[in-house]
Amino acid sequence: MTAVHAAQPSVAVPAVRPLRFAALGDSLTEGVGDPVPGGWRGWAALLAGDGCEFRNFAVSGALTRDVAAEQAPRAREFAPDLASVMVGVNDTLRRSFDIHRIAARLDAVYGDLTTQGAVLLTACLPDPGAMLALPGPLARPLARRQRAVNAVVHALSARYGAAHLHLAEHAWVADRSLWGADRLHPGERGHRLIAVRCHALLAERGVAPGGPPSAEPDRPPPGTSASLLWLATAGTAWLARRSTDLLPELLGLAGAELRHAARGTGAHLDARAAEALSAALATVACARQDRAPEPPGAVPLARMGG
Repeated sequence: MTAVHAAQPSVAVPAVRPLRFAALGDSLTEGVGDPVPGGWRGWAALLAGDGCEFRNFAVSGALTRDVAAEQAPRAREFAPDLASVMVGVNDTLRRSFDIHRIAARLDAVYGDLTTQGAVLLTACLPDPGAMLALPGPLARPLARRQRAVNAVVHALSARYGAAHLHLAEHAWVADRSLWGADRLHPGERGHRLIAVRCHALLAERGVAPGGPPSAEPDRPPPGTSASLLWLATAGTAWLARRSTDLLPELLGLAGAELRHAARGTGAHLDARAAEALSAALATVACARQDRAPEPPGAVPLARMGG
């Protein structure tokens, strides 16, 4: 007699949702400097690979206010597991530069994303004066501003437990093989290096999207003729777009540097910037305490300034 077995009920196995990665920022994250057919690729897309659901919200020229007002709400709707926020260089090139507002915007963006459950990925960035090898009176005020932005990013990254990448290192800035023709954006090799370093940071936390990206470029770096062509076309157009705001601001900053240098009071500019930074961090600390309780293991911002 043949045994009859009752049919076993089917059990639905829940599908594993792929990791969601949202990238916020400016032209660095948009991918400028790493061209592919139809647009830009860049470090964020290289990091994402095929191992996650990826949305790039970054826009060339974005300021911290653009990230806070436009990109962050769209990213929150996406509900990412991983969110990168790299922005601030464009703020240093504007007459509207205000380290208090920059700190408040980044605090709000970081706080909202991490409260939603995202792992945060941040970076400190090189100042444009060093990248462009500008003369001292032009380079010093930009470096002072970028140091302040980086100090805020360092402090808030520690507060929100971000995976933080150091991209303001001298070796990174000085290696011209990593940079594109405009000397402001990484070339393909530079974007790949950023992606590799980000992957290593995230792998330590178990949230890296897929395997590590390749560090080897697909294409040779642009030659001298390609660089000159870019400077004569896209570079000139970039300068024309920015000249109504950027050049007057740079000239004003350089004039202040020269006046203080002539009086021997250059240290006052550094002291004024340090005071503004300390006040910005203190204000952000108080504002966050009013809005929400401290995250577990948070470090008081009052103790962070470098």
